[in-house]
Amino acid sequence: MEEIQLGTTITAIKFAEGVIIAADSRTTIGQMIVNRVSDKLTKLYDKIWCCRSGSAAGKDNTQAIADVLRYYLSLYTIQNNQVPSVQIAANLASEICYQNKNFLSAGLIIAGYDQKKGGEVYSIPLGGSIHQQNIAIGGSGSSYIYGFCDKNFTPNMSKEEGIKFLKEAVSLAIKRDGSSGGVIRMVVITKDNIERLFFSQEDNTIPNL
Repeated sequence: MEEIQLGTTITAIKFAEGVIIAADSRTTIGQMIVNRVSDKLTKLYDKIWCCRSGSAAGKDNTQAIADVLRYYLSLYTIQNNQVPSVQIAANLASEICYQNKNFLSAGLIIAGYDQKKGGEVYSIPLGGSIHQQNIAIGGSGSSYIYGFCDKNFTPNMSKEEGIKFLKEAVSLAIKRDGSSGGVIRMVVITKDNIERLFFSQEDNTIPNL
């Protein structure tokens, strides 16, 4: 049986108050869509989240990577009596992906907010390298929106500007990439709050670009 693929468009940005992450919701087996409302945004620890792209089954299970990360971050808290930073979570994810690079087909974005450095975004592509960025995009749909992101992203966007930007970016990817689709899920992470957002064509909250 073919493995379940997350296909995917995953994105994350830093904005004035923290970070926003977003993703489409389509999963496929080969050419068949098996889930149009899957959740590719996973909470790792309090205000640290990851976006997952790649295979979601077998040895390449991206959800399993997230589960392992959750375990080690909880263990870090117990052993060190302190909350892990976003950078620590990203370094752990990078190490796991690198040590298993011959078996994994996974790209991750680790993003969140911590008290020392504020909002941070780390991209971990295939192979396990780690890149700290103000904006990160990944998955099969990312190749269709690099130009849009380069032109329209600006540092220190407001919350409303960031949500609008990511909604338009993922909408463009969904329109052009056959492996991306479904609804758009977002998580807004700030010092004081975590807010989950949901946009769909049915309620006309996805722009028709």
